[in-house]
Amino acid sequence: MAVSFRDEAPQIVKEYLFYLETIKIKSKKTVDEYYIDLRTFFRYLKKSRKLVPDDAEFEDIKIDDIDINLIKSVTLNDAYEYMDYLYRERNNQSAARARKCSSLKGFFDFLYSKKHLINSNPIAQLEVPKRKKALPKYLTLEQSIELLNAVEGKYKERDYAILTLFLNCGLRVSEMSGLNYTDIRTDNTMRVVGKGNKERVVYLNSACIDAINDYMKVRPVDGVKDKKALFISRNNQRMSVKTIQAMVYKYLAKIGLDAQGYSCHKLRHTAATLMYQHGGVDVRVLKEVLGHENLGTTEIYTHLSSEQMKNAAESNPLSKVKKKKSE
Repeated sequence: MAVSFRDEAPQIVKEYLFYLETIKIKSKKTVDEYYIDLRTFFRYLKKSRKLVPDDAEFEDIKIDDIDINLIKSVTLNDAYEYMDYLYRERNNQSAARARKCSSLKGFFDFLYSKKHLINSNPIAQLEVPKRKKALPKYLTLEQSIELLNAVEGKYKERDYAILTLFLNCGLRVSEMSGLNYTDIRTDNTMRVVGKGNKERVVYLNSACIDAINDYMKVRPVDGVKDKKALFISRNNQRMSVKTIQAMVYKYLAKIGLDAQGYSCHKLRHTAATLMYQHGGVDVRVLKEVLGHENLGTTEIYTHLSSEQMKNAAESNPLSKVKKKKSE
């Protein structure tokens, strides 16, 4: 069931969420996630302060009565105890705790610096949990080609076009679902609407252009409910995120990668890695292609293969120098 902060949130939280939506231009999904994070914190606070019965179910605790007086009583210690609760009781990993920490810090900073409802930010010094820097999982060049060659069936032109765009343009699955045929321009570029409704222009190479042209020849027209949608499902509707994911999983399974943690997002990782490792694309250019807000996010793709590291070591001019034998 979709969460609606407009019905459940106290006024002071609503003001922050409206600020995120209208001023910071955060997407609806992001704003809803911020609300869920804040709701979890205030439920925890009411439980820990014994403002609800001991036997109250955590998920049933209402927060519509949260007011500025309770908020003013929050301390840095409360925040750290909350982080400990998330780890020990809710089994939140570092990434989830980091997001909840950022949601909390953003809310209190809004009350302090924008609304001036509190004299200081009590959790300004709250440290965000460190996240494990794991290398992104991606398909090799050979696996990528194998995936494209696996496409078959009634919707082969559509599926091939989607996989080609994933592997060449590094789109998010939500961006793929949201594409309209009018987003494909005559100058071989494509308009993409990313996170926070931010638009970017993606240049289409010949593989993408050919795949899209082949699909457009068979793209359904009669009975299509969303006339502008680029990719149409078997029910003549815009392909949803879940439908695209199911299609990708099917072909990944076909080449034996279904149980190895691969997904649509891994195809995005693959596009970025192939552009960086094989195409020599500068990381700043890659940032614009992928629609990242921060360069730091893009830099995870600058990991090097063991073969590249071996070649680098062999390229050192000192690599052939031997110890001089004593006479």
